[in-house]
Amino acid sequence: MSVPTLKQSPANEHTRILGIGAYRPDVIVTNDDVCQWIDSSDEWIRQRTGIITRHRAPADVSVIDMAEGAAREALARAGIEASQLGAVIVSTVTHPFATPSAAASLADRLGATPAPAFDISAACAGYCYGIAQGDALVRSGTAQYVLVVGAEKLSDVIDNTERTISFLLGDGAGAVVIGPSDTPGIGPSVWGSDGSKWDAIGMTHSLLDVREYSAAHHGGATQDARALSAGEAAVTDAAIWPTLRQDGQTVFRWAVWEMAKVAQQALDAAGIQAEDLVAFIPHQANMRIIDEMVKKLKLPETVTVARDIADAGNTSAASIPLATHRLLQENPELSGGLALQIGFGAGLVFGAQVVVLP
Repeated sequence: MSVPTLKQSPANEHTRILGIGAYRPDVIVTNDDVCQWIDSSDEWIRQRTGIITRHRAPADVSVIDMAEGAAREALARAGIEASQLGAVIVSTVTHPFATPSAAASLADRLGATPAPAFDISAACAGYCYGIAQGDALVRSGTAQYVLVVGAEKLSDVIDNTERTISFLLGDGAGAVVIGPSDTPGIGPSVWGSDGSKWDAIGMTHSLLDVREYSAAHHGGATQDARALSAGEAAVTDAAIWPTLRQDGQTVFRWAVWEMAKVAQQALDAAGIQAEDLVAFIPHQANMRIIDEMVKKLKLPETVTVARDIADAGNTSAASIPLATHRLLQENPELSGGLALQIGFGAGLVFGAQVVVLP
């Protein structure tokens, strides 16, 4: 029996980032503001993390709102209409609904329907995961253009009195459009996970905990779950509202020792040396982690290092595109040069690529 040959989509040999956009909420939270909730100081936070301020979104601004703002700028800079998108990918861990996805709603708002749309839950590595998938979709011919967004409203999952992570976090969104290129613009992705450290960064409670608490204290889960989804738990049942926490020492050691190796692997996979870079754009987790990675990679002074964390804090999946956007605003001459980007976070998960800056 002969089997007919299947038709395949025409492939694109190379891809690149065509345009980038960003959304930064208007509310700026200083270290002094944070210290109203925890026993700390502006000096301590600056010395330990490098953070001076962080942006946070007001109650009426959602993850999708921020993603839309960043996406519209990225599309405009790329010269691409939303109707041309072959896929919409949103990396986030703070969209408040397990389903439907933030990406589906974003695609509709932008006018990208019926483009396939899906979310990625890979925390601070989510943007790099999205780049890996967008690159693969365009090269395979499955999509001609792909929108990749990192968007987080971490203020929704912060306990202001918690000392391990709350003071680090900010809100925002960054987006890029990936499309075909005559020359390589996105290097091979080096990505992976280490689930043995699954509990190093996570939530204080699961949704099952919320349900059990509701049943025990309110005589049923359904009614109270509706209140929780509206944010009323912040007042009524704050003790069981899921918020972020981390084992800071475990994360710091892992990031400094293991992620420098991953960054070097990304350089090797791209076939370049550190001196070939114009920029290094790591996840904006902690200024001390960034400084240690720079040392371990032996980056020359000619490489501009993104330090957006000072003004934006840690924005998880949004941090790399936000940092890239600011880097290009402040240093437009870097456009067209090679940048090493690496994300790492809860999971624990990681991803890195060398890209040509748009």
